[in-house]
Amino acid sequence: MLRARALLLFLGALLSGSQDPVGGQDEPSLPWEVQRYDGWFNNLRHHDRGAAGSRLQRLVPAQYADGVYQAWEEPHLPNPRRLSDAVARGRAGLASLRNRTVLGVFYGYHVLSDLVSVDTPGCPAEFLNIRIPPGDPVFDPQGRGDVVLPFQRSRWDPETGQSPSRPRDLTNQVSGWLDGSAIYGSSHSWSDALRSFSGGQLASGPDPNFPRDSQAALLMWTAPDPATGQGGPRGLYAFGAPRGNREPFLQALGLLWFRYHNAWARRLARERPRWGDEELFQHARKRVVATYQNIALYEWLPSFLQKAPPPYAGYQPFIDPSISPEFVVATEQFFSTMVPPGVYMRNSSCHFREVLNKDLGHSPALRVCNSYWTRENPNLKNAREVNELLLGMASQISELEDRIVIEDLRDYWPGPDKFSRADYVASSIQRGRDMGLPSYSQALLALGQEPPKHWKDLNPNVELQVLEATAALYNQDLSRLELLPGGLLESHGDPGPLFSTIVLDQFVRLRDGDRYWFENTRNGLFSKEEIAEIRNTTLRDVLVAVTDADPSSLQPNVFVWQEGAPCPQPRQLTTEGLPSCVPLTVIDYFRGSGAGYGLVIVALCCFPLVSLLIAGVVAHFRNRERKKLQKKGKESVKKETIRGGVAGMEWPGPKESSYPITIQLLPDKCVQVLDKSLAVLRTIQLQPLQPIHLILSSNRGCRTLLLKIPKEYDLVLQFNSEEERRAFVRQLQELCQCWSPGLHVAQMSEGELFKKAVTKQERGRILEIFFRHLFAQVLNINQSDAGTLPLDSSQTVREALTCELSRAEFAESLGLKPQDTFVESMFSLADKDGNGYLSFREFLDILVVFMKGSPEDKSHLMFTMYDLDGNGFLSKDEFFTMMRSFIEISNNCLSKAQLAEAVESMFRESGFQDKEELTWEDFHFMLRDHDSELRFTQLCVKGRAGGVGDIFKPNISSRVSFITRTPGDRSYPQELVLSASETPGLKKRFGKKAVGPPPRLYTEALQEKMQRGLLAQKLQQFKRFVENYRRHIVCVAIFSAICVGLFAERSYYYAFSSPPTDIEETTYVGIILSRGTAASISFMFSYILLTMCRNLITFLRETFLNRYIPFDAAVDFHRWIAMGAIVLAILHSAGHVVNFYIFSVSPLSLMACVFPNVFVNDGSKLPQKFYWWFFETIPGMTGVLLLLVLAIMYVFASHHFRRCSFWGFWLTHHLYVILYALLIIHGSFALIQLPSFHIYFLVPAIIFGGDKLVSLSRKKVEIAVVKAELLPSGVTHLRFQRPQGFEYKSGQWVRIACLALGTTEYHPFTLTSAPHEDTLSLHIRAAGPWTTRLREIYSPPTGDGWARYPKLYLDGPFGEGHQEWHKFEVSVLVGGGIGVTPFASILKDLVFKSSVGSQMLCKKIYFIWVTRTQRQFEWLADIIREVEENDCQDLVSVHIYITQLAEKFDLRTTMLYICERHFQKVLNRSLFTGLRSTTHFGRPPFEPFFNSLQEVHPQVRKIGVFSCGPPGMTKNVEKACRLVNRQDRAHFLHHYENF
Repeated sequence: MLRARALLLFLGALLSGSQDPVGGQDEPSLPWEVQRYDGWFNNLRHHDRGAAGSRLQRLVPAQYADGVYQAWEEPHLPNPRRLSDAVARGRAGLASLRNRTVLGVFYGYHVLSDLVSVDTPGCPAEFLNIRIPPGDPVFDPQGRGDVVLPFQRSRWDPETGQSPSRPRDLTNQVSGWLDGSAIYGSSHSWSDALRSFSGGQLASGPDPNFPRDSQAALLMWTAPDPATGQGGPRGLYAFGAPRGNREPFLQALGLLWFRYHNAWARRLARERPRWGDEELFQHARKRVVATYQNIALYEWLPSFLQKAPPPYAGYQPFIDPSISPEFVVATEQFFSTMVPPGVYMRNSSCHFREVLNKDLGHSPALRVCNSYWTRENPNLKNAREVNELLLGMASQISELEDRIVIEDLRDYWPGPDKFSRADYVASSIQRGRDMGLPSYSQALLALGQEPPKHWKDLNPNVELQVLEATAALYNQDLSRLELLPGGLLESHGDPGPLFSTIVLDQFVRLRDGDRYWFENTRNGLFSKEEIAEIRNTTLRDVLVAVTDADPSSLQPNVFVWQEGAPCPQPRQLTTEGLPSCVPLTVIDYFRGSGAGYGLVIVALCCFPLVSLLIAGVVAHFRNRERKKLQKKGKESVKKETIRGGVAGMEWPGPKESSYPITIQLLPDKCVQVLDKSLAVLRTIQLQPLQPIHLILSSNRGCRTLLLKIPKEYDLVLQFNSEEERRAFVRQLQELCQCWSPGLHVAQMSEGELFKKAVTKQERGRILEIFFRHLFAQVLNINQSDAGTLPLDSSQTVREALTCELSRAEFAESLGLKPQDTFVESMFSLADKDGNGYLSFREFLDILVVFMKGSPEDKSHLMFTMYDLDGNGFLSKDEFFTMMRSFIEISNNCLSKAQLAEAVESMFRESGFQDKEELTWEDFHFMLRDHDSELRFTQLCVKGRAGGVGDIFKPNISSRVSFITRTPGDRSYPQELVLSASETPGLKKRFGKKAVGPPPRLYTEALQEKMQRGLLAQKLQQFKRFVENYRRHIVCVAIFSAICVGLFAERSYYYAFSSPPTDIEETTYVGIILSRGTAASISFMFSYILLTMCRNLITFLRETFLNRYIPFDAAVDFHRWIAMGAIVLAILHSAGHVVNFYIFSVSPLSLMACVFPNVFVNDGSKLPQKFYWWFFETIPGMTGVLLLLVLAIMYVFASHHFRRCSFWGFWLTHHLYVILYALLIIHGSFALIQLPSFHIYFLVPAIIFGGDKLVSLSRKKVEIAVVKAELLPSGVTHLRFQRPQGFEYKSGQWVRIACLALGTTEYHPFTLTSAPHEDTLSLHIRAAGPWTTRLREIYSPPTGDGWARYPKLYLDGPFGEGHQEWHKFEVSVLVGGGIGVTPFASILKDLVFKSSVGSQMLCKKIYFIWVTRTQRQFEWLADIIREVEENDCQDLVSVHIYITQLAEKFDLRTTMLYICERHFQKVLNRSLFTGLRSTTHFGRPPFEPFFNSLQEVHPQVRKIGVFSCGPPGMTKNVEKACRLVNRQDRAHFLHHYENF
C-alpha cells in the first residue's frame, strides 16, 4: 500500500512538477511540488477534479423539463422579471444586522471569482430569453410589450445532456481550488502573460502599483461601460480573473493582491539574493496563495456565516472538492442582498472624501450602478486613491442581509448583447433554471433539512404581501418554489439554513480535498512555524503591508465593524444624495451602416456595368484600329481639291439637326451637294427654262436661304455669316444669268422660310403616297389598303399625284445607282415626254407591264428598252449592253470576256450564231423555255420610307433547289417551282420534261406518319429530338444531377444534420443558399476545365467514348457550365450578402460560437461591421475579387465583345489563373467548414495541366512559312512546313501565333490542306486587327526565297465534328463565308481517297457554298475545280448560292438566271464560276433541300450535316434539321462549328 502511494506521488510529481516559465533560466528544482495553474493533478486519483473546464458537481439531482437539458420556462415557472419584482424589490439603506462591511461583500465576490466562473456563454448558443412584462418602468416604459432581454445559456460539458442518466452539467472555466487563480490566472500561458520574468514579480504598467493594461491574448472580459458605452481593453487591468475589472471595488481587491505578491517578491529578493526569477516568483506565489486561503476560510467565512469551519484534520483525497451549482447560486445571491448603492472612500485619518461624478458633480460615495466596467475612473487614478477606496470599504457597513436587492443590481446590472442594462436577480433565476437546480423544498430534503409546509413558515421577518405575491406567481404551490428565491426569502441577518449549509459544505470540501492546502504538512510547502505565521495573518495585515496605512485606522477584523472601531461611516448610504443611474440604452449594431452597406451592394452590382464600360471602350478602340487598318489596306484614292466649293450647313427638316456640306456649282449648270468626306449626296441639274426661286432669310443674322427648283425637293442652306451667303448668291446668279426666266429672289423671316420649305423629309412623305396609290391602281386594291393618309388627304393626294420623279429618285426606288445602265435604259423608255422626270402616269404604264403583263409583253418591253438606236432590231452590242446592265447588280461579277462568251453561247444555242441583229421574235424565241420565269417576273420597287413594296408584294411562288432520283440512281440538281396553289407533292421541272418514271414523292414511313394523330406526331417529334440529342441530354442530366445533388446535400446538412455551431439558426436561409451553391460552384468550376482540354478531347473522340459523350459540344458545354456557374455565383453572393448583414447585427457571444476560430467572446458585445466581412477577411476580400474577375471574364467572353476584340477575350480569359488561385484561397480559410474545393479540383486540374503541357511542348516549335499569297476579299493564304509526326484529319483545326506581331495570342483556324499533302495550309480572312496585321506582314517579299516570311508557332491539331464526315453514307457540307475552310480539306481528302481506291462508308457528298459573290472566295473555286476534275465517280455534288442579288423574280435576276441556264446547257459549266457546279441566286432553302435528299436516298437512315459559317446560317441549318427530323424518314445529324 505504501509502495502504491509512493508511486502515485511520484507520478503526480512528474505530471505536475516544476513548470519552467517561458524564458526561464536553468535553476535547481524547487524543494516542493509546484501546483499547476489550471488545477489538474491536484488529486492523484482523479486528475481532473477542480481543474479548469471540469464539470460542476451537483449536491442535488438535476431538475430539467425533459430530464436531460431543457430548462423549465413559462408558464410552468413564473416570469423571472415578475419574480424579481415580487421577491427582491425594496427600500435601500438598511444596515447589516451583523455590521458586515462592504469590504467583506466584495472580498466574497473576489473569492467566488477565484473558485468558479460559469458566466461564459455556451456553444452552440441556446437562449432562455427573459420576456419583460408590458409597461415595466425600467425596460419597457412605453408599454410596447415586445421587449425581451437575451439570456444565453452557459457553457456545458458536451459529454453530458445526452440522456436522463447523464443530464447536462455546466463547466467551470477556472480552477475550482482556492489557489489564487484570480491573481495568477487559470492556465500556465495566462500566468506567463501576467509575469514580468524579472525579480519574481507580476508585470506592472508605467505605475509600479498597477498591473499593465489588459491585452487581447489574456482573454480578459472587456464589456462596455453601460453608463457611457465606452469599450475596449484600455483602462482595464490584467488580472487572473477574467471579470476582475467588473467594478472598481473588485478591481481594488485585485490590485491589493497584485501589490501584495510584488511586495513578497521584493522581500524574498532581499532575503535570498541568489534566487532567480522562477524561485522568487514561486515562493512569493506560494506565500500569497496560503495567505489568501487562510483569510478566506478562517477570517472571511466565519464573518459571513457566523460559524467557523471544523478544525483541519489533514488532506483527504477521497473527498470531491468540485464546485456545486447550488453553491454558486447561494453565494452570489446572498452577496447581492448586501451590496450598497454606493461605496465610501476615506484616508488613513478617517476623512471620508467626496467623489467626482461623470457630470463633474460631487457625491459622498461612488455610485455602484454607474461604476460597472468603468475605464480610467477619475477617482482612482493612483495608488493612494485605491487605498482610500479599500479603507472606505473596510469602514462602510453593508446592506441588510435579507431578500432586498438594490436597484443598482436589480434594474441597472450590465446588460447582455444590445441592452446596456439587465436585472441581476432575474438573470440569476434564469441561470438557476439553466443549471437545472432543484426546487427549494427538494434541496432542503436532499441536505437533510425539513422543508416548510406553508408560505408563512419561510421567514417570519418577510412581509406578508411579499409572500402572497410570490405565492401567487407559483400558483400557491410551495413545492415549485425555486432554490434561489427560496434562499433569499429564508435569509435575514445571516444566510438561511439552506444557504449556510451549502456554503459551509463547499468550503470544507475545498480545504480537506486540496492536496496543496497550506496546512497540509505532507505536501512540503510550509513548515509548522510558517503555517502558524500564516494562520496569524489577516486581511488587515495585508492592507497595512500594501497601503502603508496606520494600523490604528483599521479594525482588527476588516470584514466586521464593531462598536468603537476606528473611522465609523458618516451614515448608512441610501440613494439620496447619489447620482441617478444612467438608464437603459439599446444599441443598434447596424446604425450608421445602412448607406454604406447599400453602396457596397450597388458597387458589387456595378462590377458587370464597369466591365461592360471597359469592354465598350476596348471594343471602340479595336474597331477604330480595325477601320484604320482596313483603310490602310485599301488603295488610297486621292480626291482632287474641290475648287469653287462653298461650305455650309443643310437643314434636313423639323426635329432633325443640320449637317455640314459643300455646295459646288459646276459649269454644266449642275449643283452638287457633297458631304464632309466629299461624297456626292445630291446632284441638281438646272434647266434653262426652269424658274428658280431663291428665298433669303431677313432675320437671325441673315444666314439662311431656300433654293426652290421645280420638281425637286428644296435645298435649305445655312451659312456662318451673311457675307458667305451673299458670296454664294452671287455665284448662283452668275450661273443663271444667261437664262431668260433668271433667278427670282425674295425675302422672308427664317421661321416662315422653314415652313415654306419642302425638304427631303417632306418629299419622302409625298412620294410614299405616290407609291401607295401607284400600287393600288396596278393591283386593283382598295384605297384603304394603300395605307393611312394625312388629315388633309385630298390636297395631299393631289399634290402627290401631280409630282414627278427625278432620275435619282427613280434609281433609289429600284435600289440602284442613277448612273447604272439599267436605270438609264428604263428611265429613258418610261420618260415619254422627255422632260427628264417621270409622272405618275408614265411610271404607272411601265409598272403595269411588269406586274400584269404576259411574258411576251415583258420581253417586248426589254427589247424596246435596249433597242438604243430605235431601229427595231437588237444588235449584239445592244444585247451585250443589256446583259451588262444586269451584271451590274452583282458588282460586275463577270468580266467582259466571260460576258461575251455567254452572249455567243446564247446566240449559238438558239441558232442565231450567224445573225448580228435580232428581231423581237428572235429575242422572244431565245426565252422560249423560260415563260414560267417571265410570268412571275416583276420590277422590284422599294418605294419611300420603307415597307411599301412589302405591303403590295403579291402571293407568288419561290424557286428552290431540289435533288431528285433518276432511274439510274444518279442524283443531280433540278429546278422546280412549287406554286402556292399546288399541293406540296406536285412538282414541275423548268424547261424540257424529264424522261423516265416520276420520282417517289414520299417513303412508306412518311405515309405511316401522316395517318397518325396529333399526339402521336408530337410523341414522334419528341422521340426524334431525344434520338438526335440523346448524348447531350444524358451528359447534361448527369452533370446537372451531380450539381443539384451537391446543393441538396450541403443544404440538408446545414439545415438538419450539421454539428451544432449556431450558423444554421443565425442565418438559416443565407447559410443554406451560400453553402449549397458553394458546393455546386466548386464542382462546376473544377470540371469546366475538362471542356478546355483540347488535346484530350481530340484523342477521346476517336475512342468508343465518342458514342456516349458529345465531344463536339465541348465549347457549348463550357458555355453552359459557365452560365450555370455564374448564376450560382450570384446566388452564392446573395446568400453572403444576407449572411454579412445578419453577422453584423449579431452579438459577439453568438459570433464566437459560429466562428470559434475567428472570434473570442471577451464581453465586448459589439460585432464586426459589415465592411469587415467584405474587405477585411480573406474569404470576403477574395469573394469580392472573384466577382470582379468573373464580371470581366464573362463580359469579354460574350459573343459581341469576342467578335469586337478577340485580343480582349484572349487576355481576360487568361485570368482563369487568378480565378482559380482566388477560389483556392477563398475556400481554404475554413470559416464554416473544412476546405473541400480540392476534392473537386485536384483531378481536373491535373488533367488540364497535362493537356497544357502537351500544347506547350508544341507551341515552342517554330514553323517556317513556305508560301504566302494575298487573295481577294482580304484572304491570306499561308502554306507552311508540316512538323514531323504531325498527323491530322480533314476538318480539324489548329491554333497559330505569329511572334512578328509582337504578341503571343493564339487564334484558331481550320486547315485547308488535306492529310495526304506534304505541307499545311490555311486561308485566313482579314476580319480583325490581328488578321489584318497578319496580312500585312505576309505581303509578297521584295527578294527571293521563303525564308523572309515570319515564322509561326503551331498548336494542334484539334478535333471537331467536321472530321466525322466519312462516318455517314451521305453527308451534306454547308459553308458560308470563310466557314468554307474545313470543307476545302474534306473535299480534297475525299477525292484523294476515292482515287486511290480507299474503302469509305461515305458514298455521296453534297457541298452547299453560300457566298455573297463568287469573287469573294475565288480560291475555293480553284479547289472545287480540282475536285471536279478528279471526281470520276460522281461523289461530290456542289451547289453555289450567290446571295448578293435582287429578289428572285426581279427582272434582272430572272435574266441572269436565264443566261446561267443557257451557259450551263451549252458549255456544261457555270457562267459565274466556270465550274460544272450549279449556281443559284438567293439564299438556300435548307428544309426543301433536305426533304429532296430523303427521296433520293430512301434507304439511308442517317445523313450527316456539317455546317460552318455565320451563326445565322448555322441556326437556319439547325432549324431545318429539326423540322425534317420530325418525319419518320432519314435522320439528319447536324454538326457545326463557330470560332
